[in-house]
Amino acid sequence: MSANSFDARSTLRVGDESYEIFKLDKVEGSARLPYSLKVLLENLLRTEDGANITADHIRAIGGWDSQAQPSQEIQFTPARVIMQDFTGVPCVVDLATMREAVKELGGDPAKINPLAPAELVIDHSVIADKFGTNEAFAQNVELEYGRNRERYQFLRWGQTAFDEFKVVPPGTGIVHQVNIEHLARTVMVRNGQAYPDTLVGTDSHTTMVNGLGVLGWGVGGIEAEAAMLGQPVSMLIPRVVGFKLTGELTPGTTATDLVLTITEMLRKHGVVGKFVEFYGEGVAATSLANRATIGNMSPEFGSTAAIFPIDGETLNYLRLTGRDAQQVALVEAYAKEQGLWLDPAAEPDFSEKLELDLATVVPSIAGPKRPQDRIVLANAAQQFASDVRNYVSDTGVDEAGKESFPASDAPAVSNGVPSNPTTVTAPDGSTYEIDHGAVTVAAITSCTNTSNPYVMVAAALVAKKAVEKGLTRKPWVKTTLAPGSKVVTDYFDKAGLTPYLDKVGFNLVGYGCTTCIGNSGPLPEEVSKAVNDNDLAVTSVLSGNRNFEGRINPDVKMNYLASPPLVVAYAIAGSMKVDITKDALGTDQDGKPVYLTDIWPTEAEVNDVVANAIGEDMFNKSYQDVFAGDAQWQALPIPTGNTFEWDSESTYVRKPPYFEGMTMETTPVEDITGARVLAKLGDSVTTDHISPAGAIKADTPAGKYLTEHGIERRDFNSYGSRRGNHEVMIRGTFANIRLRNQIAPGTEGGYTRDFTKADGPVSFIYDASQNYQAAGTPLAILAGKEYGSGSSRDWAAKGTALLGVKAVIAESYERIHRSNLIGMGVLPLQFPEGQNAETLGLTGEETFSFTGVTELNNGTTPRTVKVTTDTGVEFDAVVRIDTPGEADYYRNGGILQYVLRSLIRK
Repeated sequence: MSANSFDARSTLRVGDESYEIFKLDKVEGSARLPYSLKVLLENLLRTEDGANITADHIRAIGGWDSQAQPSQEIQFTPARVIMQDFTGVPCVVDLATMREAVKELGGDPAKINPLAPAELVIDHSVIADKFGTNEAFAQNVELEYGRNRERYQFLRWGQTAFDEFKVVPPGTGIVHQVNIEHLARTVMVRNGQAYPDTLVGTDSHTTMVNGLGVLGWGVGGIEAEAAMLGQPVSMLIPRVVGFKLTGELTPGTTATDLVLTITEMLRKHGVVGKFVEFYGEGVAATSLANRATIGNMSPEFGSTAAIFPIDGETLNYLRLTGRDAQQVALVEAYAKEQGLWLDPAAEPDFSEKLELDLATVVPSIAGPKRPQDRIVLANAAQQFASDVRNYVSDTGVDEAGKESFPASDAPAVSNGVPSNPTTVTAPDGSTYEIDHGAVTVAAITSCTNTSNPYVMVAAALVAKKAVEKGLTRKPWVKTTLAPGSKVVTDYFDKAGLTPYLDKVGFNLVGYGCTTCIGNSGPLPEEVSKAVNDNDLAVTSVLSGNRNFEGRINPDVKMNYLASPPLVVAYAIAGSMKVDITKDALGTDQDGKPVYLTDIWPTEAEVNDVVANAIGEDMFNKSYQDVFAGDAQWQALPIPTGNTFEWDSESTYVRKPPYFEGMTMETTPVEDITGARVLAKLGDSVTTDHISPAGAIKADTPAGKYLTEHGIERRDFNSYGSRRGNHEVMIRGTFANIRLRNQIAPGTEGGYTRDFTKADGPVSFIYDASQNYQAAGTPLAILAGKEYGSGSSRDWAAKGTALLGVKAVIAESYERIHRSNLIGMGVLPLQFPEGQNAETLGLTGEETFSFTGVTELNNGTTPRTVKVTTDTGVEFDAVVRIDTPGEADYYRNGGILQYVLRSLIRK
């Protein structure tokens, strides 16, 4: 029950139903607030308890100073939690482990139970092993079940053992598309109350639902577990960046072009830790599908959320996707009653403002390794020619890009671009030639675009027009189609477009994230061999949101984000060297050149298909029994009991060590002395560099572990699928093939130097960690700017902690990873302003001490701690424990320990 200090409790009647609501206009200053802060204000009004959430907190939002730096901590209580299986399995593993820990400490295991609705969508496990055939989907699903049976049985147990926990089975869709099409409420109804639907999710792209007016963002699995167990999310009232949209997109541009433009703008502006909110007349002209595409890319901007207010477009989407009439009426009535309805002419208070005329957006791609590195499509081939030099030896090319070597060496370049043409023999005996820049992966994949019918239909129409001209993909291109939900397949079928996609090679491979998260599957053996034997810098083109180094495929060095229709076009062109805005993509049946303009659909053609092929009935059919699953899912045997029976032989699900030796009383925080550096890293090291992801190689510590446990190489599966086994995950932490640890120069991958041995030989990071821990030596990480950017991967923090790392010193952090480090008991520190490891002369070979940490035992958080080394370097590092709640987590050794003790004491 709310303390209701502002007399905000009221009743809203919609049709024959009445709902209790908490009126925002009872709080002075609320009318001028941005939409997102109004949602937070309602959250505090409804959950005010006089202790954790007080009238002063509510007044702080009402009196928000848009220009002030965030300083006021609040406790945000999300209405629900959403998970995908890679991050969700560890959550359920931890909940199962907490039940045992409660029992061992004398408490009731049933107390460990979600208190907020928690929904998990299995979408990250399907791998695009098979492609280019009509049987690809069925074959990939069969492989998925074979590899993941233990995990799926475990999740089925969780669905029966925990209340308020539901699982959407494999082969249904991508979590974020299932969320916007079915799970999102926009306005929540629970226990007679109506209030804004809010959430946290264990995937950073949870923000896709921001397009539907739902405030939510990605958190680590650690924070999500706490939210499920009733713990509010501790946060500072953020700065809110207003992004004004004007005008309309011009024909020929897509939502992908728009979102890549916004990503570039906001990354340059700087929005880490801030809310972004879209407003203005251009919002009303932006379709819900395009809003969701923009919201999805919030992590690529760096913002916490990227939200759109509710309006008529929101209601139209809710109706289209099968929400019932009463729910749609409630959303409209509630939004208008609470001042949450879009006024295109309004300008709320914002901390900062940007503006974009949609008419200025031009066709674009992004790459070769970051989503914010936008390239105007017309400049793509030229930019590739420049960027490829970073990935191959450019011996024989002078600074001007001219050939500067004897004629006999001429094959080393072509038109000033590094070149190494290589002949490949296909299984049928035919041959073809590939070179640097060959597009070896063309994937219509990921939630960002496969949830948007306009770009998906455009891709299918490009395929149709290409087939009619006699074009198809190049033989070296692995082409895959992984829609975000079954609805996509339904509208392709209804429009008669599926056969054309199939003929170009874009056969259905699965309903899941696939390529965007590294589940692209292997390249054809002959292509992979040619690439590796000749060190070719080949490329991928994907309709995703992430293109970080080493993420997409281990054979592919350069990765480009593009709209689905451009993915099809590049599959036909076959190379990034082709200027697809000018060069022919191929020749038609009469030998005439075919250009992109010849196969690009008009806006009217796309809109006609969308209008006639997509209906409410499709959504009702797809989601009428969404939690039931197919016969294969239903046939899985379900373990019983409210505590899990761990299988000591399992290589997928193991009981983690987080609570071993734990007591009800906390251990005082200690200073860190005698620490060695496990890794010294540069700027923009992402959670993809840190967290285990993608394929597991046989000669790595993780591969050796699986081999020792009798697992054949073909059954290694991916790191993501084995996130429930901490032994595999520790061995894969900091093991990304593109990681460059400056302590071990000349290496790439999971290597460091082991100073427990004479002269510090190069070693696997995992092996060195084990030696350090055996010697009782604490470890530290040195890093540059934007440390931990990327996906909200809990294992980036869990693996760091389990490797024995006690502190990280970086120039700056991304929000989620910094928070997750604290949640695992790792101290995040920041170099003094304007300084870094290089300016301080740190090599990573020093021994470090951190003093002043013990001040936390007094109930306060030190602003800085003293860092000293055995080489005489000394500086004050900023303590990045930003809120009192985070300090409590750190004192308890982590967030899970804090929650466990709190629940037992209730």
